[in-house]
Amino acid sequence: MHLAYPVVLAALLFSVGVYGVLARRNAVLVLMSVELMLNAVNLDLVAFDAWLRDSLHAGQALTLFTITVAAAEIGLGLAIVLLLFRARGTADIDRATALGDPAETLAEEAPDDTEALKGRATA
Repeated sequence: MHLAYPVVLAALLFSVGVYGVLARRNAVLVLMSVELMLNAVNLDLVAFDAWLRDSLHAGQALTLFTITVAAAEIGLGLAIVLLLFRARGTADIDRATALGDPAETLAEEAPDDTEALKGRATA
């Protein structure tokens, strides 16, 4: 088999992943797009390893490390997305601008007469 077939397929997968990262606003879809890009790199590593007929199979070994890093990345990424969803109620990347507590963020953005409003609420 020619080397061009897996390389073109990997380029297409990587392009779809880049488009997903740039165009999507949902954090889960962005993580899936990053996984597509990592799988495209893995396909290239294995294809070049088979093409070069490396006796140590360095491309396949590096692919195993890449899969391990991708698994750790998706685990941490999903944990962060779940915490973001619990705190904000959405997984939209554009709405996740502040890293602090949403209640504190709303208090900082409130107008200057918040003391008067608090006094009326307790009365």
